[in-house]
Amino acid sequence: MSLQPLEMSSIVLDEAGILSFAELCRYCSLPAEHLLTMIEHGIIEPHPLASNSARWQFASISLVRVQTAKRLQRDLGVNTAGAALALELLDEVKTLRQQLAALQHQVQAAEHSDD
Repeated sequence: MSLQPLEMSSIVLDEAGILSFAELCRYCSLPAEHLLTMIEHGIIEPHPLASNSARWQFASISLVRVQTAKRLQRDLGVNTAGAALALELLDEVKTLRQQLAALQHQVQAAEHSDD
């Protein structure tokens, strides 16, 4: 059976979804070796309960992370380590934005309670 790459636009991600290693390769149109390199650099991580690579499972967000890494490599010419660093920094920015929004909400709530 030949695995055909799927268009990203045709996939609906379920945040609780799980993908096998083979599915991730297929959906990302990447050879297994390339995904293994991304795993080694921390771009994606298999579910912690999977003991061997034949049974690896990945959260559906891994698909987005791999596609983002591919774009960084293609568009900016960064290597895998650079893509991993960029993804780590993007994660940090997202976390900081969430914390800022929560703090702003708290400040607004405190201002309204003073009225």
